Amino acid sequence: MSNFTTLAERNRVFAEHEGHKALTSVMPRVPVLVITCLDPRTDPASFLGVDPGDAPIVRNAGGRVTEDVINDVAFIAHLAETLGASGLDGPSLEIAVVHHTQCGTGFLADLRFRADFAARTGLDEGALEAGAVIDPDVTVRIDVDRLIASPKLSSNVLISGHVYDLDTGLVTTVVEAARPVEQSEVAA
Repeated sequence: MSNFTTLAERNRVFAEHEGHKALTSVMPRVPVLVITCLDPRTDPASFLGVDPGDAPIVRNAGGRVTEDVINDVAFIAHLAETLGASGLDGPSLEIAVVHHTQCGTGFLADLRFRADFAARTGLDEGALEAGAVIDPDVTVRIDVDRLIASPKLSSNVLISGHVYDLDTGLVTTVVEAARPVEQSEVAA
């Protein structure tokens, strides 16, 4: 029997109760896009109370901001702007980057683990090392800066950085919300 069987059974219960029929809009009820880790201990439904339809969630190893993540964020932000999700003077979307303590990507800082993984996958060891979340206060700042500097995002979004502490269960803000840098400001 597949491990997925349990999840498929849960899906049948979900479908029978027709909870999915309440999810009629592509626009989230809470216009915050959360970027976080795929670690099963960091489910935003649990530590942020995010229900289906509340907020778009992007999850990857470490919750790191990669070029693919920037592209996804740019798409969702453009969709929010196009569909008029912003308030009168408010942002069309807020982006919350959330890293966490005790992240499994910390193994990428170990030379032997990283070399073995790179040999198995063909991935670049330097890129793997850069993806490690050892100090989430540091890496969340790096990733927020990367989003703020991206020319793909309009100035009509807000970006903030947070750390979820697995020991206390609390999320703390490390980087207050800021808007991306307009490319005309960079050129000046």
